Amino acid sequence: MSAATQPTRYWVGVASQDHVARGVAGGFCQLCHGKAAPLKRMSPGDWIVHYSPKERLDGVELCQQFTAIGEVIGNDVYVFVMAPRFAPFRRDIRFAKAQATPIRPLVEKLSFIRDPKRWGYVFRFGHFEMSRDDFELIASRMLGDVPDVASRVPVQFALAA
Repeated sequence: MSAATQPTRYWVGVASQDHVARGVAGGFCQLCHGKAAPLKRMSPGDWIVHYSPKERLDGVELCQQFTAIGEVIGNDVYVFVMAPRFAPFRRDIRFAKAQATPIRPLVEKLSFIRDPKRWGYVFRFGHFEMSRDDFELIASRMLGDVPDVASRVPVQFALAA
Protein backbone atom coordinates (compact mmCIF):
# COMPACT_ATOMS: atom_id res chain seq x y z
CA MET A 1 0.00 0.00 0.00
CA SER A 2 1.54 3.33 -1.00
CA ALA A 3 1.73 6.28 1.36
CA ALA A 4 -0.95 8.04 -0.69
CA THR A 5 -3.44 5.23 -0.12
CA GLN A 6 -2.46 4.46 3.45
CA PRO A 7 -5.41 4.74 5.84
CA THR A 8 -5.42 7.66 8.26
CA ARG A 9 -4.10 6.75 11.69
CA TYR A 10 -4.76 8.57 14.94
CA TRP A 11 -2.21 9.15 17.69
CA VAL A 12 -1.89 10.44 21.23
CA GLY A 13 1.27 12.31 22.19
CA VAL A 14 2.01 13.10 25.82
CA ALA A 15 3.75 16.31 26.88
CA SER A 16 3.34 19.02 29.49
CA GLN A 17 1.01 21.87 28.60
CA ASP A 18 3.85 24.38 28.31
CA HIS A 19 5.73 22.13 25.86
CA VAL A 20 2.61 21.51 23.80
CA ALA A 21 2.01 25.28 23.61
CA ARG A 22 5.54 25.75 22.19
CA GLY A 23 4.82 23.09 19.59
CA VAL A 24 1.51 24.64 18.59
CA ALA A 25 3.15 28.07 18.26
CA GLY A 26 5.94 26.58 16.12
CA GLY A 27 3.82 24.11 14.14
CA PHE A 28 5.66 20.97 15.31
CA CYS A 29 5.49 18.09 17.76
CA GLN A 30 8.35 16.65 19.76
CA LEU A 31 7.73 13.48 21.75
CA CYS A 32 9.34 11.09 24.22
CA HIS A 33 12.22 13.38 25.19
CA GLY A 34 13.05 14.12 21.56
CA LYS A 35 13.23 10.57 20.20
CA ALA A 36 12.75 10.00 16.47
CA ALA A 37 10.98 6.61 16.60
CA PRO A 38 7.50 7.84 17.63
CA LEU A 39 7.57 10.56 14.99
CA LYS A 40 8.61 8.08 12.29
CA ARG A 41 5.55 5.91 13.02
CA MET A 42 3.30 8.75 11.91
CA SER A 43 2.58 9.60 8.26
CA PRO A 44 1.37 12.70 6.46
CA GLY A 45 -2.41 12.89 6.84
CA ASP A 46 -2.41 11.18 10.25
CA TRP A 47 -3.81 13.08 13.22
CA ILE A 48 -2.35 13.61 16.68
CA VAL A 49 -4.01 14.70 19.90
CA HIS A 50 -1.75 15.92 22.69
CA TYR A 51 -2.52 14.95 26.26
CA SER A 52 -0.91 17.04 29.02
CA PRO A 53 -0.73 15.43 32.46
CA LYS A 54 0.93 18.51 33.99
CA GLU A 55 1.00 22.22 33.26
CA ARG A 56 4.81 22.38 33.28
CA LEU A 57 7.40 19.66 32.86
CA ASP A 58 9.19 20.69 36.05
CA GLY A 59 6.02 21.67 37.93
CA VAL A 60 3.56 19.85 40.14
CA GLU A 61 0.31 21.51 38.98
CA LEU A 62 -1.86 18.98 37.19
CA CYS A 63 -3.40 19.73 33.81
CA GLN A 64 -5.00 16.37 32.85
CA GLN A 65 -6.41 17.68 29.57
CA PHE A 66 -6.16 17.10 25.86
CA THR A 67 -4.44 20.33 24.87
CA ALA A 68 -3.88 20.30 21.09
CA ILE A 69 -5.04 18.51 17.96
CA GLY A 70 -3.47 18.58 14.54
CA GLU A 71 -2.67 16.87 11.26
CA VAL A 72 0.77 15.48 10.43
CA ILE A 73 2.17 17.33 7.41
CA GLY A 74 5.34 16.79 5.42
CA ASN A 75 7.42 13.63 5.21
CA ASP A 76 10.38 14.68 7.31
CA VAL A 77 11.40 13.91 10.86
CA TYR A 78 14.18 16.40 11.54
CA VAL A 79 16.65 17.40 14.24
CA PHE A 80 16.32 20.77 15.94
CA VAL A 81 19.25 21.93 18.06
CA MET A 82 17.84 23.46 21.25
CA ALA A 83 21.06 23.47 23.29
CA PRO A 84 24.65 22.28 22.83
CA ARG A 85 23.78 18.86 24.27
CA PHE A 86 20.12 18.64 23.33
CA ALA A 87 19.03 18.19 19.72
CA PRO A 88 15.58 16.56 19.71
CA PHE A 89 13.70 15.26 16.69
CA ARG A 90 10.56 17.08 15.51
CA ARG A 91 7.77 16.62 13.01
CA ASP A 92 5.62 19.32 11.40
CA ILE A 93 1.97 19.47 12.44
CA ARG A 94 -0.88 21.69 11.20
CA PHE A 95 -2.73 22.37 14.44
CA ALA A 96 -6.45 23.12 14.47
CA LYS A 97 -7.93 25.88 16.58
CA ALA A 98 -9.18 23.90 19.58
CA GLN A 99 -10.15 24.17 23.21
CA ALA A 100 -8.43 22.16 25.94
CA THR A 101 -10.63 19.29 27.06
CA PRO A 102 -10.48 17.58 30.48
CA ILE A 103 -9.91 13.84 30.33
CA ARG A 104 -11.86 12.77 33.41
CA PRO A 105 -15.34 12.98 31.77
CA LEU A 106 -14.01 10.77 28.93
CA VAL A 107 -12.14 8.12 30.93
CA GLU A 108 -14.88 5.49 30.78
CA LYS A 109 -15.65 6.21 27.10
CA LEU A 110 -12.14 5.84 25.63
CA SER A 111 -11.28 2.32 24.47
CA PHE A 112 -7.53 2.83 24.98
CA ILE A 113 -8.16 3.16 28.73
CA ARG A 114 -8.54 -0.45 29.83
CA ASP A 115 -8.95 0.18 33.58
CA PRO A 116 -10.74 3.41 34.57
CA LYS A 117 -9.27 3.16 38.07
CA ARG A 118 -5.77 3.30 36.59
CA TRP A 119 -6.59 5.52 33.61
CA GLY A 120 -3.26 7.36 33.65
CA TYR A 121 -1.15 4.28 33.03
CA VAL A 122 -1.48 4.27 29.23
CA PHE A 123 -0.05 7.79 29.02
CA ARG A 124 3.26 6.68 30.56
CA PHE A 125 4.37 5.42 27.15
CA GLY A 126 4.44 8.97 25.71
CA HIS A 127 2.99 8.10 22.30
CA PHE A 128 0.48 5.52 21.12
CA GLU A 129 -2.08 4.87 18.42
CA MET A 130 -5.78 5.21 19.18
CA SER A 131 -8.90 4.18 17.30
CA ARG A 132 -10.80 6.45 14.96
CA ASP A 133 -13.76 6.31 17.37
CA ASP A 134 -11.61 7.54 20.24
CA PHE A 135 -10.19 10.29 18.04
CA GLU A 136 -13.68 11.40 16.98
CA LEU A 137 -14.86 11.55 20.59
CA ILE A 138 -11.90 13.66 21.70
CA ALA A 139 -11.98 15.84 18.56
CA SER A 140 -15.70 16.54 18.95
CA ARG A 141 -15.00 17.94 22.42
CA MET A 142 -11.91 19.89 21.41
CA LEU A 143 -13.23 21.34 18.16
CA GLY A 144 -16.86 21.89 19.15
CA ASP A 145 -18.26 24.67 17.04
CA VAL A 146 -14.94 25.84 15.61
CA PRO A 147 -15.64 27.38 12.18
CA ASP A 148 -14.21 25.71 9.06
CA VAL A 149 -13.58 22.44 10.88
CA ALA A 150 -14.48 20.39 7.81
CA SER A 151 -11.35 21.58 6.01
CA ARG A 152 -9.14 20.58 8.95
CA VAL A 153 -10.22 17.02 9.60
CA PRO A 154 -10.30 13.87 7.47
CA VAL A 155 -13.12 13.59 4.95
CA GLN A 156 -14.60 10.58 6.75
CA PHE A 157 -14.68 12.47 10.06
CA ALA A 158 -18.06 13.75 11.13
CA LEU A 159 -18.47 15.83 14.26
CA ALA A 160 -21.04 14.62 16.72
CA ALA A 161 -24.05 16.88 16.87
